Amino acid sequence: MTRVGVADEVGDVPPRIPRQFVNEPGSNRADIDARLGEELAAVVSGARRRSVRDGDRQIDTAHLLHSLLEHDPEVRTVFEDGPQLARLLGYLVQRSIGYGLRWQGSVEDSGPVPVVPEAEGLSPLASGAMEYARERAVRRGADRANGTDLLAALVADPQARAVEVLTRAGIDAGAVLGRIESRAQSPS
Repeated sequence: MTRVGVADEVGDVPPRIPRQFVNEPGSNRADIDARLGEELAAVVSGARRRSVRDGDRQIDTAHLLHSLLEHDPEVRTVFEDGPQLARLLGYLVQRSIGYGLRWQGSVEDSGPVPVVPEAEGLSPLASGAMEYARERAVRRGADRANGTDLLAALVADPQARAVEVLTRAGIDAGAVLGRIESRAQSPS
């Protein structure tokens, strides 16, 4: 670590992960985070770091899925067994080392015209998933969306990169959505 005013042998090397500022796309926007609550704000923040590290232009649904699995133990319980979850995390990790590189520099959406206008830093599908998660929370009488609301939103669109990752890991997105819905209907 270099002390202020003292040069080292490395000199002025820029950081590997570029710093994002509040008014920059993909930044930690206070208004977005306030609508999400602390739990999902941490998920979005983790997804944002992944997208920057991976060199992606926007946070997509696969970034959100990866971060959600890391941050929310309740979401992890939706998946049937340990090997299934391990396989899924394996595919998500491979994204930055080969699998998923074809997504780099492209925008994730369901077609020529995105259903939901793009939120700053999010792909159109990721933005739509965040909105769907908030709507789902309102339907169940909550002020803010939780991790299972977001997971339900991520697996609802068959064009989502998150669904592609699930499929490659041998996981049926429809079955995941069914488990989420059956848990929501069963008494707590």
